[in-house]
Amino acid sequence: MSEPSSVLVVGASAAGLATVESLRRGGYRGTVTVVGEEEHAPYDRPPLSKQVLSGNWESERSRLRTESALVETGAEFVLADPAVRLEPAERAVHTASGRTLRAEAVVLATGLRPKRLPGTDVAGVHVLRTLDDSLRLRAELSRARNVVVVGDGVLGSEIAATARGMASDVTLVGSQAAPMADQLGPRVAGMLGELHTERGVRLRPRTGVEAVQADHGRVTGVRLETGETLPAAAVVVAIGAAPATDWLAESGLRLDDGVVCDSRCRAAAGIYAVGDVARWHHEGLDRSMRLENRTNATEQARAVAANLLGADRPYAPVPHFWTDQFDAKIQVHGVPHAESEVTVVEGDPAERRFLARYTTRGTPVAVLGWNRPKQVRTRRQEVVETFSVPALEPN
Repeated sequence: MSEPSSVLVVGASAAGLATVESLRRGGYRGTVTVVGEEEHAPYDRPPLSKQVLSGNWESERSRLRTESALVETGAEFVLADPAVRLEPAERAVHTASGRTLRAEAVVLATGLRPKRLPGTDVAGVHVLRTLDDSLRLRAELSRARNVVVVGDGVLGSEIAATARGMASDVTLVGSQAAPMADQLGPRVAGMLGELHTERGVRLRPRTGVEAVQADHGRVTGVRLETGETLPAAAVVVAIGAAPATDWLAESGLRLDDGVVCDSRCRAAAGIYAVGDVARWHHEGLDRSMRLENRTNATEQARAVAANLLGADRPYAPVPHFWTDQFDAKIQVHGVPHAESEVTVVEGDPAERRFLARYTTRGTPVAVLGWNRPKQVRTRRQEVVETFSVPALEPN
C-alpha cells in the first residue's frame, strides 16, 4: 500500500510508542493516534519486576518519555479507554467509552494478559504485568513474611530474586528442573538455580500447585501437588501470559497464540501487529514466531513503521533477551534449545563470568553472556547467518 494518510496505534506500550517515533523519524507527517487501556503514558516493563518492585525506582522513572517529548511526536494519546472491537475492512476501532476511531492503517500493539490460577481471586495473590501491579506487589512485599512465587520462567525468577533482596522468606515453585530451563537449557539454568539457592530462595522444581489456601478472603498458603503446604502471606502467580487478542475475536483476523501476520508483520490489508501480540513469519527460519521481550518490541515497531512508509522488507531479527537476577546479568542472542550443545568459549562458569555458544546439529543457534555484556554483543555475529533471510537467486 502507499503511505497512509493516518495511522492508529492500539496499545500505549513500548512497541506502540516505538511505532510512533519510528514513523516520525522516517519523515511521516500524517495523523497518528494512540489508544491505551491504562491511564499511564507509555512506560517500560522490564523495571517492574526489578527496580520499581524493589523500591529503588519510583514509578515516574519507568516512563519512557516525558510529557513534553510525547507532545513533540505530534500524536494524540487516548488513554484509559481500551479498544473493544476492530472492523478491519473499515480500519475502525471501537473503544470502551463508545468512541470510534478510524485510520488508513492500524497497528496492533496490545501486548499480553497474565495467566491466573483458578481460585486465586483473594487478597494477597498477585500477578505482575502493569505498573499498578508492581506498586501493589511492592507494598505487599514490604510487610509479607512468607512469599511464594508460582512460575519459574523469566518473570517468576526475577520476582523471586527481587523479593529475596527485600528480606522476604521466598519460595519459587515451578514445573521446570531449574529456573528458566526452557529459556537457557539445563546447564546454565542449573547454575541460575544454584545462585538462587545460595541467596536464600527455596526452590521447588518440577512441582505443580494444587490450590491456594485462604482464610476470610486472605491468602494463607499454597498447597503443592506433593501434598506439602507452603505458608504464604503473599503469592505471586507468574505462570505465563497470553496475547491480548480477546477484543479481536469477531474481527475476522487469524488468531493463533497472537495475531497471525506475514513476514512484513501484516495481518490484513492496512492492519499490522507489533510486540508481544504479533505472530509473524520469520523468513530466515521459515517458520512462525512470537517473541515476548523488550528488544523485539522496539525492533519490530521499527520494521512495521518502515513498511508503512513503503520499505516492504521482511522482519527477520536475531532474537535477543536479557535478565538481571541478584548480581547476574544474563544476555542471550538467538534462541537456545534444551537439546543444544553448550560450549563455554570464554571465561569461567565457576567465577560466573563467561560466554557460551549453543549449537544444534552443528548449527550455532545462540550465544549467552553471564556478566559479559560487551563481549556477548561481539559474539552475536556468530548466529546472524542462522537467522538471515536467504538471498534471492538472480534471474
